Amino acid sequence: MDATQAVILIVIGIFGGVWNAIAGGATLFTFPALMAIGLPPVVANATNYLALLPSNAAALPAYKEELRGLGGRLFPLLVVSGLGAILGSILLLVSDPDVFVVLIPFLILAATCLFAFGDKLRSWLLNTLGEGRGDKAIYAFLFLSSIYGGYFGAGLGFILLAIAQLMAFSNFHVANSIKNLLATSFTILSVLVFGLGGLIAWPQAIAMMVGSTIGGYAGGRLAKRVNTRLLRGGVIGFGLVLSVVYFVRTFL
Repeated sequence: MDATQAVILIVIGIFGGVWNAIAGGATLFTFPALMAIGLPPVVANATNYLALLPSNAAALPAYKEELRGLGGRLFPLLVVSGLGAILGSILLLVSDPDVFVVLIPFLILAATCLFAFGDKLRSWLLNTLGEGRGDKAIYAFLFLSSIYGGYFGAGLGFILLAIAQLMAFSNFHVANSIKNLLATSFTILSVLVFGLGGLIAWPQAIAMMVGSTIGGYAGGRLAKRVNTRLLRGGVIGFGLVLSVVYFVRTFL
């Protein structure tokens, strides 16, 4: 990695950190950027986990009171999501890189749809299952979602928020604190798996991580001053364009 690439990654990291703090969906920018500087797709995906970890973890201190009151109720959620994340990360580690390349446009499209329809999906799940009902089905859904989280993970926050509410954590702030904790914990587990498997490009990850830390802090201060609806629309539009680009590159 040369100095120019380092600067580019820091700038993209700042942008991604700000975007995550305000609207979410930074992976739709950071993952293609890592590929654009020459990282293989699987390595870019693994590196992206570490690069965005600070922006995922930054929200936890703000929710310490909510988390402190949950105690042992968090343990089964952490175990189930952690096992799913490890399985998804190992799946990425051992699978044929060419398969992942073929899946990229579908994964980006899926992430874009989760970002676009996440609120409606959460409402549908709550209305269909009801809070606190069907715990076995909810844990199974958490496990499967966490496999996706360990394999790619973009857009998963909406599903985690819905799952927390389905588990009868009806207060939004409590549910959001659980979402942030689960996302942070299985991101750390995925980084460990990818690191042990040699998939992380450490210089690139550190450069982007520096940027995402700065951006996450700045984004938290800007979050209440910007029109998040317009930003979300921009993310969705960019995701759709990116999906089309990768479909064309992969299949035409």
